[in-house]
Amino acid sequence: MASSKRGAFIVIEGLDKSGKTTQASILHDRLQDQRDAGATAPKVVKLHFPDRTTAIGKMIEAYLHSESELDDRAIHLLFSANRWELASTISAHLAQGTTVLADRYSFSGIAYSVRKGLPYEWCRAPEVGLPAPDLTLFLNISPEVAATRGGYGLERYEKEEVQKGVRQVFDQIGRAVQEHGEKGEGKWVEIDAGKTKEEVAEDVWNAVEPLASGVQGSISGLWE
Repeated sequence: MASSKRGAFIVIEGLDKSGKTTQASILHDRLQDQRDAGATAPKVVKLHFPDRTTAIGKMIEAYLHSESELDDRAIHLLFSANRWELASTISAHLAQGTTVLADRYSFSGIAYSVRKGLPYEWCRAPEVGLPAPDLTLFLNISPEVAATRGGYGLERYEKEEVQKGVRQVFDQIGRAVQEHGEKGEGKWVEIDAGKTKEEVAEDVWNAVEPLASGVQGSISGLWE
C-alpha cells in the first residue's frame, strides 16, 4: 500500500525586484482557491525570508536598511539562523500534509554572501540539514531590467553591480542543485520573469501543478 503524501516545499528565488513576493502571493491564492472550491487540495502556508518579526529578523532588518553595520560572516550566520528558527515549523507543516511556499530561502543567503567574497563552501555549511525544497523556482530577470522596477534601491543590496554578481552565484547554485537533486535538493526550474505578471504566474503554475496535491517520500535535509 502506497504511503500517504506529505506537503510539498516550494521556494521562489531570484534577484531583488524579480517579482518573487508578487508571484508567491499569486501562487498562494491559487492553491487556496482550489482548496476553497472543495478540491482535494492541502492547506498552504506562505513564508518570507528573512522573517523580520523574530529577534534575529529585527537585527537583519536594521542591517538591510543600513541602520547598523555587521561583519560579513556575522550577517551571513544571522540570515542562516533566521531560517533555522523556522526549520522545525516547516518540517511539521510538511509532515502534516501542508504545502509550504517560501519567498527566498537558503540559496539567497549563499548567493549574496559569496558575491561579497566569502567562500562558497563556508557559506553553504550553515545551511546543511535545513528542510530541502521539492521545487525551487528561479525568477530569471536581468539586473538592468530589475533596476527599472518600483522601489529599487531602498535596501542595501539593491545596486546593479551587486545584483550582477549575485546572478552569477545563483547560476552556480542552480547547477549544483540540478547535479545533486537526486540526493534531496529537488528540482531547480528557471522562469522568465521578464514577461507580464500574468504570463509569469502561468509558467509558475505549470511547474508547481504536479506537486499541488502533495509529494511522496520523506523530508530531506538540504545538501546532506
